[in-house]
Amino acid sequence: MGANKYIKGFLEDIVLQLIQENGKMYGYELTQKVKEITSGELSFTEGALYPVLHRLEGKGLLEVSFENVEGRTRKYYSLTPKGGKNIIDAQEGLSQFLNGLQRVFKLKPTIHES
Repeated sequence: MGANKYIKGFLEDIVLQLIQENGKMYGYELTQKVKEITSGELSFTEGALYPVLHRLEGKGLLEVSFENVEGRTRKYYSLTPKGGKNIIDAQEGLSQFLNGLQRVFKLKPTIHES
């Protein structure tokens, strides 16, 4: 099962972070980006993603725009100012959480910048 068993609690934060980094994204693009940047260690299905996107939109953290791409209408998500603030809060919380896990499991830090 690996790292994927831990992803559920972080889906909203992952989505917001990726959209912040890329400006705007559509659903399938998000699923592929997670696989790409984690070398396949993390992944989530579109079935898990779309409820998260709708929830974030409902909370006012994402806004939606539509673009015609190759004859199809594509739904893009981008951050609202409230979504940007949410990312800052999430990063602080995640840092505290990871530090706590490292102490509990007596792990050495393994986060690498590429």
